[in-house]
Amino acid sequence: MIQPIRLYGDPVLRQPAQAVSGPGDALDALLTDLLETLEAARGIGLAAPQIGRSERVFVVDLTLAMEELDRSVRWKLPPQPMEFVNPRITWESEEGNHFEEGCLSLPDVRDDVVRSERIRIVYRNREFTRKTLMVDDLLARVILHEYDHLEGVLFIDHLSPFRRKLLRRRIRAVMRGEVETDYQVAAYQAAGTVS
Repeated sequence: MIQPIRLYGDPVLRQPAQAVSGPGDALDALLTDLLETLEAARGIGLAAPQIGRSERVFVVDLTLAMEELDRSVRWKLPPQPMEFVNPRITWESEEGNHFEEGCLSLPDVRDDVVRSERIRIVYRNREFTRKTLMVDDLLARVILHEYDHLEGVLFIDHLSPFRRKLLRRRIRAVMRGEVETDYQVAAYQAAGTVS
């Protein structure tokens, strides 16, 4: 089921997510909701906190970015979409690269972020089978971005104070729910209600 995406300012986006205890109907439903919501929002990654669930789960689907990727990058990609349960980043390369990032929880806010070029991630799939994956380029970046969500970190936290100051007006508009999106959102209200 398509879920509204939580916007910046919602406390769930700043809470470290809790581990999932095992496979089952609840995990299946969460992964299905994430994939359907990601597709509806036309994004390439979505973490459980972004739909209000403080669980260590995220999904990635680079299908929409395939045409923009170099052929040498495309052939290395695992089948899409991908599901990550209880992930752990176990290694990051010292080499990093700059790339403009955005976030479905921060519509209309984009800026360059430096991230490791290559990573190793250990995770569980839907059936709770343990997997290890070495990835680089765009897939590594998207995984790191979504992994940050599970830690209560947003891409703007990687920006310098000067860059965040330049984006302050747009960030405040998101916090007030004054954004237009092509997907359903839930803006957090100061009184603690979600609309």
